[in-house]
Amino acid sequence: MLKTASLTDVGRVRTVNEDRMLVQESLNGFVLAIVADGMGGHQAGDVASQMAVDLIRDALQTIPFGASVEERKSCIQAAIESANETIFQFASERENYHGMGTTVVTVLADEQSVVIGHIGDSRAYKVNADGMEQLTEDHSLVNELVKTGQITREEAGHHPRRNVLTRALGTEATIEVDTADWVWTCGEVLLLCSDGLSGLVSNDQMLALVNGAGTLEDRTRLLVEAAMSAGGDDNITVVLVSNITEPDRAEDHFDGEKR
Repeated sequence: MLKTASLTDVGRVRTVNEDRMLVQESLNGFVLAIVADGMGGHQAGDVASQMAVDLIRDALQTIPFGASVEERKSCIQAAIESANETIFQFASERENYHGMGTTVVTVLADEQSVVIGHIGDSRAYKVNADGMEQLTEDHSLVNELVKTGQITREEAGHHPRRNVLTRALGTEATIEVDTADWVWTCGEVLLLCSDGLSGLVSNDQMLALVNGAGTLEDRTRLLVEAAMSAGGDDNITVVLVSNITEPDRAEDHFDGEKR
């Protein structure tokens, strides 16, 4: 079975939380998880992220029970593209919302496989006892600079334009959605987050906290607290999806599997 926990916090600096998240544990045999990080003035960012979460959720409610990996990828892509059209049209008709947009990372998972669709720099990771693997690629200026060798990965973390996105939901009439799928097994955990976590907390620290002791809820709280301790200069959102068996012994299982 799959178990989830999630938490969002405005952080120490921002006055408005423009992050949004959604977890639906039972959607025709799948777990649906979404994280969106809005951008734009006049509180447009939180409007964009809330619209994205609502629209994508609604579009995926009719996914067939037992849908294949390819069917899930197609459904997620269509849902994100449709949400983009709606948000772009909404913003273009309202002066205060011009240019608003949001990142989004969407997961449909069962016990065998994970399907992800995303745009922007909110991330998904797969975590197990051996380490942590980033499953999404940031659509950001600094990631392009890293890929072309103009800056190092270390420099990217402190680059003055590290928040500039090369792709976002709602800012253009059409978008390109990245979709992918992975096999996963018992004992592994998915971490979805906004850059309020990944931009402040190192991979090593995230790995240690996800693989740490305590309940799944404890671990989400500790991840948020780590970002707060590192400055909390952005909104922070964390979703954990754990692939477990023997639900009555879930914590024992984790204690035995994780470092």
